[in-house]
Amino acid sequence: MKQKILQRPRRLRKSDILRSMVRETRISKDSLVYPFFVTEGNNIKEEIKTMPGQYRWSVDRLSELFKELSEHGVKSVLIFGIPDKKDECGSGAWSKDGIIQKALRYIKKNFPDIFCVTDVCMCEYTSHGHCGILDGDYVDNDKTLEVLAKTALSHAEAGADMVAPSDMMDGRIGAIRKELDKNEFYNIPIMAYSVKYSSAFYGPFRDAADSAPSFGDRKSYQMDFHNVREAIIESGLDISEGADILMVKPGMAYLDVLTKIKEKFNKPVALYSVSGEYSMIKAGAKLGYIDEMSVVGESAVCMYRAGADILITYYAMEIAGLIDEGKIG
Repeated sequence: MKQKILQRPRRLRKSDILRSMVRETRISKDSLVYPFFVTEGNNIKEEIKTMPGQYRWSVDRLSELFKELSEHGVKSVLIFGIPDKKDECGSGAWSKDGIIQKALRYIKKNFPDIFCVTDVCMCEYTSHGHCGILDGDYVDNDKTLEVLAKTALSHAEAGADMVAPSDMMDGRIGAIRKELDKNEFYNIPIMAYSVKYSSAFYGPFRDAADSAPSFGDRKSYQMDFHNVREAIIESGLDISEGADILMVKPGMAYLDVLTKIKEKFNKPVALYSVSGEYSMIKAGAKLGYIDEMSVVGESAVCMYRAGADILITYYAMEIAGLIDEGKIG
């Protein structure tokens, strides 16, 4: 006997078409950003051991990557550079012939429709692996601002469409905005790593980019993962200094923070699903514990549902494929 139930939520779950019609979270391939690593040298496509399926690319082989991205409909990338030489002040970061600068010129010449975001930081370029200029064993915040601004400017001059400072120095957004504007790059936006936690989820990235600190850790500048109010403070400061897009990093373990930032500020918010998240899914799938693509799709939807407007992920092409197949979206 049927019960007299006025509200039956299951009515809206009856078919694929109806479920799609009332779906609350929508995903577009236009919002995906693929991070990759470009290295000095020639004819290099070197798989990263801790990130199966991800590679270090030399500039001369980037066409292979960009053709694959184009086939999947992924239009935006985040570029990390791996130099062949490092020094105390990380001078390769702002060199006209630096690895990111060379990659940008190549991409813009051969793939002008690709939107290029560049990582602005020092850790890949310093001999000590920290994200700034040292004063003894301490990263000097204000001295670092000058080199970050020079680095961002050099990226813009080489063709970057957007710069993304990831160092977590106080005042860096203002310093970069001032330098860009002084050189008439008024229209280059800044995606601020506003909420970047000191996280164990970065482990595979440090292997990929050869950027692990040679001593100590980054807890004096990256955020304490116990804190959420601090994330709101950091985001507000970045907006006041000229940030155009905010970012939360890492992803899955910080969706509560993402939601708070999205609700608090009237700015686009990016989420970076980092190397450790990628590698854990890969490892679980290899062991047969999970279905890789099902977990990838579900995880992506969770990130958008929590408030992400932009998703930076090593699974960008796979997510694009899931959208094309109608499995998410």
